[in-house]
Amino acid sequence: MTKDMTEGNSVKLILRFMIPLVLGNLFQQLYNVADSVIVGRYLGVNALAGVGQSASLTFLILGFVNGCCSGFAIPVAQCFGAKQYSQMRRFVFNAEILSVILAAVITTGTAFFCDNILHLMGTPQEIYNDAYCYLLVIFLGIPFTFLYNMLSGIIRSLGDSKTPFIFLIISTLFNIAGDLIFIIVFKMGVLGAALATIMAQALSGTMCLFYMRSHYDILVMEPKDRKADPGMIKRLLGMGLPMGLQFSITAVGSIMLQSAINALGTVYVASYAAALKIKQIMMCPFDAIGATMATYCGQNLGAGKIGRIKTGIRSGVLIGIVYGAIAGVILYFFAGAMTTVFIDAGNIDVIAGSHQYLACIGAFYPALSFVIIMRNVIQGLGYSGKAFFSGVFEMIARTLMSLIAIPAFGWSAACYTDVVAWLSGSAFLVALIMFVMKDISRKVHKIEE
Repeated sequence: MTKDMTEGNSVKLILRFMIPLVLGNLFQQLYNVADSVIVGRYLGVNALAGVGQSASLTFLILGFVNGCCSGFAIPVAQCFGAKQYSQMRRFVFNAEILSVILAAVITTGTAFFCDNILHLMGTPQEIYNDAYCYLLVIFLGIPFTFLYNMLSGIIRSLGDSKTPFIFLIISTLFNIAGDLIFIIVFKMGVLGAALATIMAQALSGTMCLFYMRSHYDILVMEPKDRKADPGMIKRLLGMGLPMGLQFSITAVGSIMLQSAINALGTVYVASYAAALKIKQIMMCPFDAIGATMATYCGQNLGAGKIGRIKTGIRSGVLIGIVYGAIAGVILYFFAGAMTTVFIDAGNIDVIAGSHQYLACIGAFYPALSFVIIMRNVIQGLGYSGKAFFSGVFEMIARTLMSLIAIPAFGWSAACYTDVVAWLSGSAFLVALIMFVMKDISRKVHKIEE
């Protein structure tokens, strides 16, 4: 079912599109949560730290995949908004070609260098084997990650955010069942958790594929649509690569942070691993609002409706700030209790470290909402290359904190590293969004003349 976001009440459209995305993101996070809960409870703190050690690396690689796929979907949304359906199908075909090529290259490279990367990060010896085993399997499942993110991105570009959510529910339940069977019944350790995750990803991608083929006549291709087009490939790469690199360059800073935390000892590694899971869950609405705004702005730009874009941006920012304030209060008061979902209550030091980190970042969640929403708006409007530099500012901030502040002040500095990064990214995006809105207004007025 397609949904045209160029007509109707902007606030209602944003909320209706966003809610399935929020729920979908929550269920997607349950992939990792299920791993962490079962690993932490049945395999112990070291195994949990080993899985957590992979978090920044998977964000680096899988974030690049997700960013590329999101970027590939933007021209699709713009063509859908402009009702240029033949051109839209050609973009879909060329995006599929790029996804296959990138999946092959990234899977080969990451699997080959997995060992080297973990050593460079200074992974503690007591958690190295678990970290390597988990990470290698996740990397080998990258083609399935491409499959789901590419197809779900296309479906959302057509205004349908409910269908990917339904598929995520099914695959998440599959993932949890797989964790229980592989870890508890077959005693496969962290290998079982990783296998369950990539199998669930494959299931969700396959369901998207069959659904698209049977329900979207608008995507049925004719022979003329199935041709590689250098111009379209260049445009797709121009949108996808900056968005992928945006995730990756932000993750480089996160890897620096993880490396600095590694030097503080296993207790803080485990604290960060547990806190990171909670942080990602609480961030789901931000990511959903961001993805909604990218689709909304892409469709309305294709239709040439600048006024609706401005109205939508104001609504999206307001929604994000309100949620950010609520989430911050929840983390301040309940972060310790939330951590016990992953860690036995007897691990007092780990729980205290996790609570401190989450309380610090929660106070600045409104700033995080602005970063995510503005970045997605700018990308949806076709300025991915410029939005990329907000990630550069974040990376620099995290790197400086990791190299200077954390060695000097320890865990307390680590708790504020993300905050400094968000504030740095916000400062850049304020100036950029003003430039982008003036530029697209000028271009649309020029076309109308």
